[in-house]
Amino acid sequence: MSEKRKLYGFNNLTKALSFNIYDVCYAKTAREQRDYIAYIDEQYNAERLTGILMTLTEMIGANVLNIARQDYEPQGASVALLIAEESMIPSGQTQLAHLDKSHVTVHTYPEYHPETCLATFRVDIDVATCGEITPLSTLDYLISSFDSDIITMDYRVRGFTRDVNGRKLFMDHEIRSIQDYIDQNTLLRYDAVDINVYGANLFHTKMMLKEIDLQNYLFKTDVYELPPKTRLEIMNNLRREMIEIFSGRNIY
Repeated sequence: MSEKRKLYGFNNLTKALSFNIYDVCYAKTAREQRDYIAYIDEQYNAERLTGILMTLTEMIGANVLNIARQDYEPQGASVALLIAEESMIPSGQTQLAHLDKSHVTVHTYPEYHPETCLATFRVDIDVATCGEITPLSTLDYLISSFDSDIITMDYRVRGFTRDVNGRKLFMDHEIRSIQDYIDQNTLLRYDAVDINVYGANLFHTKMMLKEIDLQNYLFKTDVYELPPKTRLEIMNNLRREMIEIFSGRNIY
């Protein structure tokens, strides 16, 4: 915000960011796929995800009121943080309550299918804030916290607040595109597409990694152990999988 607007009462705007990433891996056998899922499940367990969300909360200037986290069997984890723009501090016999309570959640979805030799790790993060807080400044941190082949992001501002003259405000900060909040060096690595509905304060961006280094997608296999024809076949399968996830429909 370039300047503070004088509001009447509380800022009632709700800002919701949905951040989803997909990490794709090639594992030749069903055993390798299960091992990959187990590895990912351990790397992104509830404890580490809690640390990521705690840093995110600090970045947007919010305070954590409550933490709930859970690891699941056979795989997956969830973390939920209740947050507020200000601390809820007891003052004498009075509890200072705030109307700006919001939340941050993360869920992981590791999955694989033996027929495709591909395993996918999906992470969904949702940040809902009220008042002055906006979660868009955390996007670079979120992207760097995960190995992201495909990223989809939705940002929506809901409701309205009023200034001191009674005029309704449906947006309290400038935004043209989610991409404006992502580092340019990061954007250079991805193909990015916007679908925005400005009249509804709804912004959508999806991104897909441009270059594939095959070694980064092999689990327990060295790329030089594979003949050129096999490498090409795996590359094609990986790219097809990524294109379909990016497009949101079955193409091939």
